[in-house]
Amino acid sequence: MKLLIFGAGGQVGTALQAAAWQSAATIAALTHAQADIGDAAALAAAFDAGKYDIVINAAGYTAVDKAESEPAAALRINGEAPGLIAAECARRGAALIHISTDYIFDGAKPAPYLESDPPAPLGVYGASKLAGERAVAERLDRHIILRTSWVFSATGANFVKTMLRLAAAGRDIRVVQDQTGGPTPADDIAWAIAQIAARIAVGPVAWGTYHYCGTPAVSWYDFARAIFEVHGAMTGKQVAVAPISTNDYPTAARRPANSRLDCARIRSAFGIEQRPWRAGLESAMKSLSQTGG
Repeated sequence: MKLLIFGAGGQVGTALQAAAWQSAATIAALTHAQADIGDAAALAAAFDAGKYDIVINAAGYTAVDKAESEPAAALRINGEAPGLIAAECARRGAALIHISTDYIFDGAKPAPYLESDPPAPLGVYGASKLAGERAVAERLDRHIILRTSWVFSATGANFVKTMLRLAAAGRDIRVVQDQTGGPTPADDIAWAIAQIAARIAVGPVAWGTYHYCGTPAVSWYDFARAIFEVHGAMTGKQVAVAPISTNDYPTAARRPANSRLDCARIRSAFGIEQRPWRAGLESAMKSLSQTGG
């Protein structure tokens, strides 16, 4: 099984390179600097370098607030580029695993979101990711769209690192309590993708859209408290966190109040169970403490 990964420098891309793949798997992993997925010629060159069985698109424009003032840039990478990748996969007989987001939903539903629920993104970022999903589905039958939420790891920019940075700076920490979702370690996303890829290799599989996120669902405030519980156990330092409402913390982009994802379909199709995010949090924070990140 030959794999091509785009977005190798990101959180999930980094985790994918460290994942436990089948012994026979060979991986080519490309960063944005090595392959601009929004450039058709660059993509063709990347595909020309080898005959790949499965392509994983872990690349993306992830600056949610900045996207509101840079809609063209967000759409180019999140909306148009996945269609280019899917078209190359179709031409070359490769399957595609494409990572998407909970932000394609508006958060108004009181229960966890199903894959079949109608999308209604609140901002540019979510709209651009939805455009990417649709471009993939239109251009390639053999695709898996994997929606996830609240990704964190010891690398890249994420909520865990932001909380630790604010604490180190002695800042007052106030976190919204009225947005709920499933924090998801990048390592666990990579693990789930590896399981899916292994099934694709032996086929057949049920192509389409799936949800995968960590469990249990919590608010950003509760997630922050868990971060500082782990931080306190590691350092002996206590950090106070104050709960606030979304209205108390205005941002350029609106966030869904409910980002919970129903993950029953991926369990039924691939036997992939949600993993508790607390273990991934402890692992990521241990890595950060060892690297000084």
